[in-house]
Amino acid sequence: MAAEDRLRTYRGRRDFERTREPSGHEPRAGSDEPHFVVQIHDARRMHFDFRLQVDDVLKSWSVPKGPSTDPADKRLAVPTEDHPLEYEDFEGVIPKGEYGGGTVIVWDRGTYEPLSHDRRGRPVEFAESLERGHATFRLHGTKLHGEYALTRFRSGEGEEEAWLLVRKGPARSDGHGTPDPRRARSVRTGRTLAQVAADEDG
Repeated sequence: MAAEDRLRTYRGRRDFERTREPSGHEPRAGSDEPHFVVQIHDARRMHFDFRLQVDDVLKSWSVPKGPSTDPADKRLAVPTEDHPLEYEDFEGVIPKGEYGGGTVIVWDRGTYEPLSHDRRGRPVEFAESLERGHATFRLHGTKLHGEYALTRFRSGEGEEEAWLLVRKGPARSDGHGTPDPRRARSVRTGRTLAQVAADEDG
């Protein structure tokens, strides 16, 4: 499926004359390793947006409590529409009344390494592993490092599709979990949510 088709839902929900979010029409050069980004989104409900580059779009999940560095934590992750690759740089305020209205910061970003295998140990394409409902990968971010897994536990038939995002590895008593989103700072600009909102209001 072409990126144009994959981004139809994303574009249909936004008025790009009002929001500074990228429309996805600008071509973006590929890289050897796929990217990931975690954004904090102070919308109607505070949450983290977890996005993985798969081919030419960012597959996206809303993670209410955010990804955790503690393997004992199992984080709910609800799929959202595919986003354009340019979205990994987006930081700012989505106008009130627009879809997802609120402040966004780039909490973490980097590259990731697909690790999915089948039962015989053979590598599986990452997009295929997501379709099957279980994907493992290693994050190489500024804040997040190590192996994680996304596992679908609710298919969406009759109720909202849902996944779990879990840090792989032995349980650690020193796991730091996830920071307070209101105190967290952007890896792009060093600003908090409040500072981004104040800068745009000014």
